[in-house]
Amino acid sequence: MSVLKINKLTKKFGRLTAVDQLDLTIEEGQVYGILGPNGSGKTTTLGMILEVVAPSSGSFEWFGGMSNVEARKRIGSILETPCFYSYLTAVQNLRIVAHIKKCGTSNIDTILKQVSLYERRNDKFKTYSLGMKQRLSLAAALLSDPPVLMLDEPTNGLDPEGIAEVRQLIRDIAAQGKTIIMASHLLDEVQKVCSDFCILRKGVKLHEGAVNDILGETNVVEISATDLDKLSIAVEKFDGIDKIEKENGSIKAYLKDGQSSDHLNKFCFDQGISLKKLIPQSKSLEQEFLKILKEND
Repeated sequence: MSVLKINKLTKKFGRLTAVDQLDLTIEEGQVYGILGPNGSGKTTTLGMILEVVAPSSGSFEWFGGMSNVEARKRIGSILETPCFYSYLTAVQNLRIVAHIKKCGTSNIDTILKQVSLYERRNDKFKTYSLGMKQRLSLAAALLSDPPVLMLDEPTNGLDPEGIAEVRQLIRDIAAQGKTIIMASHLLDEVQKVCSDFCILRKGVKLHEGAVNDILGETNVVEISATDLDKLSIAVEKFDGIDKIEKENGSIKAYLKDGQSSDHLNKFCFDQGISLKKLIPQSKSLEQEFLKILKEND
């Protein structure tokens, strides 16, 4: 089932077109990344589908045509930096959120355990690290048990430990079957968390698809053996190789079309060489992102 359908959604601020004729369909259970540099229209898009920002034209539809008022009750969102009362505890802050959302408070302890804040539940918000504050925001978004979570730059400003914490939490939430819509300019974040993504630049969608479809293996295999010189001489005789490069005690072998790491491994074995390393290299989202941007220059 489609959770969200966006049709020709456009937002103009005077002469600036922040989002331009955007079409998107997000299915139930997807972790969908809206990827793009700062100023690409990600936050404006999220703002429009939450009715925080009025579209200039176009339309969107939640849950197959449900009214927007009812749909918003089924969406947990974090659009800005965490906003809680600094002098109140996590539990007290979540009780206030529950009152605003008109949902129960019986699951507060369960959710605080889920976001790994239960042990600090009675500490004041002002004593929390940035990562803890972001996790409390996720707890607030989860309080009404919504089927959809919408996150705008969820790891923005966090240190590496905080990024890892929030990233794992998003994975855990997604494993429960919830649909997650996440805007980010961090390629690594989208690659490690999202199932599907689109790329925006200056409000225009340049690409859309599954993350795994774009991250297949390349034709490059990293290999090494005890005698690197012997290995180098041997693989140069392999008909399935275009070229080799020595790098940091290993060899990068560039395979011809139709050749695989299995073929190379068998060839080396037949030459009496036992490989101690054989790593097929995969494409990175960064490489494909830059390629897509270049193709659309």
